[in-house]
Amino acid sequence: MTQLNTPYPSTAYLTGFLRSRGVPAAQADLALALALELLSPAGLDALKAAIDAQPAPGPLSRGFVEAFDACRAAIGPAIAFLQGRDPTLAHRIAGRAFLPEGPRFAVLDAYGPPDAGDDEGDDPLAWAFGSLGVQDRARHLATLFLNDLADVIREAADPRFEFVRYAERLAMSQPSFDPLADALAAPPNLVDGTLQRLVTDALARHSPQVVLVSVPFPGAVFAAFRIAQAVKAKDPDIVTVLGGGYVNTELRELAEPRVFDFFDFVTLDAGERPLLALLEHLQGQRGASRLVRTFTRIDGTVRYLNLAEPDIPFAEAGTPTWDGLPLDRYLSLLDMLNPMHRLWSDGRWNKLTVAHGCYWKQCSFCDVGLDYIGRYDAATAETLADRIEAIVAETGQTGFHFVDEAAPPKSLKALAAELQRRRLAISWWGNVRFEKTFTPQLCEQLADSGCIAISGGLEVASDRLLALMKKGVTVDQAARVTKAFSDAGILVHAYLMYGFPTQTLQETVDALETVRQLFAEGCLHSGFWHRFACTVHSPVGLHPAQYGVTLRPLPPGSFAKNDVAFDDPTGTDHDALGPGLKKAVYNFMHGIGLDEDVRAWFDFPVPKARVGRQRIARALAAPR
Repeated sequence: MTQLNTPYPSTAYLTGFLRSRGVPAAQADLALALALELLSPAGLDALKAAIDAQPAPGPLSRGFVEAFDACRAAIGPAIAFLQGRDPTLAHRIAGRAFLPEGPRFAVLDAYGPPDAGDDEGDDPLAWAFGSLGVQDRARHLATLFLNDLADVIREAADPRFEFVRYAERLAMSQPSFDPLADALAAPPNLVDGTLQRLVTDALARHSPQVVLVSVPFPGAVFAAFRIAQAVKAKDPDIVTVLGGGYVNTELRELAEPRVFDFFDFVTLDAGERPLLALLEHLQGQRGASRLVRTFTRIDGTVRYLNLAEPDIPFAEAGTPTWDGLPLDRYLSLLDMLNPMHRLWSDGRWNKLTVAHGCYWKQCSFCDVGLDYIGRYDAATAETLADRIEAIVAETGQTGFHFVDEAAPPKSLKALAAELQRRRLAISWWGNVRFEKTFTPQLCEQLADSGCIAISGGLEVASDRLLALMKKGVTVDQAARVTKAFSDAGILVHAYLMYGFPTQTLQETVDALETVRQLFAEGCLHSGFWHRFACTVHSPVGLHPAQYGVTLRPLPPGSFAKNDVAFDDPTGTDHDALGPGLKKAVYNFMHGIGLDEDVRAWFDFPVPKARVGRQRIARALAAPR
């Protein structure tokens, strides 16, 4: 389960690549299909039947049953509206009388600046959408309606259910396969049964000999195994293969034989070369010992087979294709009232990579040694523009999300020039490093080529810690770069981090003051604080002594391994700081509290910030 507004790109990449090599390949988005099946009149009927069979339904379930007729009547039109097929319904939804409103709508009472006048107070969404933002207002209300229904599914049918992070705890850095095995052995619930039926339908539609399941995140793992379970139940001879970002980071030392009751093979890293080798093996053209980056079970034991062969160059990986995916069925959701955050859930973006890997690959919190970061391989601007033209011709849509870890400025500059030369009218956004190469002139060129938003890691907003994590930027430099993007009319989102090794309470307060000034000076439009997590593949995890921390022993296990706990001698209670940091930035994004002392955001005493209140203003005024 990933975002419901656009397909996750891995299947589009692999389908396009396999077809370019003469392999007949089809793709299906069972996550979207599952959500649409559950959120349909028939799905709500099944949910109500499950509730009616319970001796003591929960409060959300009882509320759903009481409003069932209204929910059932509204769900089809609401989905059609969120799919863009019935935009005129926005007026009825925005009027707040069409959709049944459950507990999720209580958040509306908290919206709006604290000093709102009487007129604004009568309409809590007026500050966000004004008098004419009917479509967006309705999309937000319809999203709350779906969230209400998801809460009922979770209470009544499957306590693990989430639209994006389904059963995440069963898979995240889980050393033992036991919790996942127990869940898979349990009788299927409403969600499981629905997914099983969708898998059976897909098998009947495509008659595959090999099924590849891409798992990008821990929140997609349980459903992936349920899919494989359904495939094997229908036809044990179909070969099932597991790959994706979760596998590449968490299953690199896989030794659990039970995984192969569900999947015949598990492949690591970029899938093109391992899949070509695997298909040759299945056709009898290559022995098992000559597989590439592939786990399998032989005589009851997990074996890792890796014949050294060069990877497929990025320029030869082919053009992604969305052929076969129901592009008109994805849901444009609006759950956070922030123009940058909405890009992740609203609109169907063609996802594309400017280059494979990261050109910087030094940040100490990142998995720089793994293939998806460490193997940098770029394509020419001409090749990228050709792919963009082909994708627009196929999908009819001109929005692109460049999903690089950090898009290289040199490649973006060349691509912008090529887009301008061809007069290709697209809109695009992506992730970058806030490095000095992004001059005001380059930012203007990127905006002219279609750039609408940029995200980047400001992380700890402390020069000492930025140097320790080898980020390669300073706070002053990041301020000038973000202001250049902002001045060019590009939305700027900052990834922020707290809890990095040796980070003190004082440094965290200083970082929040720095972030306050960046918002106040118009450098940032959006931001989010992430709690630092140490991974076994990062420089911190590999060389903890260099960062002043001691790793705790990993629990024994033969399944997943990624996050590792550590002891920091500074003893800062970072978890206590998290709520204040997040509350502050949420308000900063809406222009609230930008003149307040940052200590006001914490509900316990913290030291006064040592950062001068004009620090960012001076950085912006300094000669470049």
